[in-house]
Amino acid sequence: MVVDSGADAVGLIFASSVRQLTLEQAHEIAAATRGSILRVGVFRRDPDDFVLDAIARADLDVAQIHGPLSDVLRDSLRAREVLVIKALSIGSDEFFEFDDAPVDAVLIDGPTPGSGEAHSWHELAGRHFTRPVIVAGGLNALNVLDVLANTNAWGADVSSGVESAPGVKDPVNVRDFVKNARAYFDREEKRD
Repeated sequence: MVVDSGADAVGLIFASSVRQLTLEQAHEIAAATRGSILRVGVFRRDPDDFVLDAIARADLDVAQIHGPLSDVLRDSLRAREVLVIKALSIGSDEFFEFDDAPVDAVLIDGPTPGSGEAHSWHELAGRHFTRPVIVAGGLNALNVLDVLANTNAWGADVSSGVESAPGVKDPVNVRDFVKNARAYFDREEKRD
């Protein structure tokens, strides 16, 4: 469904939530989508060895790290040619202090990642990043275009905003979200 919607990436959640996958489920999804879409492992405060094992066993392309990102983990992921996205909660000390140079992108989320709660984007306007910025938190098909336009983000991440029930993705919501996000990027591309 996510591949058919035209999305660029699919998140495979290892963080504790209603969306959490086992390594076997993640491997099955990753194998079915190999070559069609970027497969992103989403981790929150997991030990480095768990992240590396999950990335290897599920054969993922990207690690999205919520919480501490050690130099050892970052370097190990790089050695495996895995892209690294560092998630930052807007308004946190880490949001203001994190040096994004060693990662491939930053994901800017709300104060409670994974909650689907909308939040203010005004702090993002005053923070310069050298890497691409992906916005997350409280996004849905109805607001993604406005959030992208107001933040000039490089990408958008959604989970609960495209669900019909907690942990259950709705095909229409997924398709509409991707369509609306793509409309923004297509419009910006034409301006360049």
